[in-house]
Amino acid sequence: MRIGLFGGSFDPIHIGHLLVAEAAMEELNLDKIVFIPAAKSPFKPDSNPLSGESRLKLVRVALAGCPRYEVDDTEVRQGGISYTIDTVRRFMERIPNAQWVYLIGADHLPHLNQWRESATLAELLTFAAVPRPGEIKPVVPDGFKVIYLSGFPLQISSSQVRRRIAEGKHCRFLLPQGVWELILDSKLYH
Repeated sequence: MRIGLFGGSFDPIHIGHLLVAEAAMEELNLDKIVFIPAAKSPFKPDSNPLSGESRLKLVRVALAGCPRYEVDDTEVRQGGISYTIDTVRRFMERIPNAQWVYLIGADHLPHLNQWRESATLAELLTFAAVPRPGEIKPVVPDGFKVIYLSGFPLQISSSQVRRRIAEGKHCRFLLPQGVWELILDSKLYH
């Protein structure tokens, strides 16, 4: 079994996230992808994301009807800072014979050696990323296996979506329909 793990804040999840997942599914012939919203990123200590429960709800709405995509709520339930190594070990214990790929934003690749137990992560995982349009492939620290996906390059970020919502701008086509409706109905990011 080939499984992709896709961790992140997903604050909010947007079509760029979904297109990266779809590219990984197709190009790497994955059996499933598990989306793992982080409780709190160690690299964003001053950020104040939407509550974990709200972000989980948005991810679940975005993935509804997609049986090969799952949501794991462990990091949000645990709270505190989320470390990828802990999550990866937990999955590897649960499904020991799987092949693992970790989906990551290309902008995070140069910093992989700063992740907790980075050498162990480099041994355990292959990382997959879609570079953003117009960006060159980043330099990756030695020892990490990285696959660059062709994907559907799109210049969109969660911070851009949050800013647009706060400014009262339309985001319907940047988000899955259900996510956009939930954000509007719940007055999230206003």
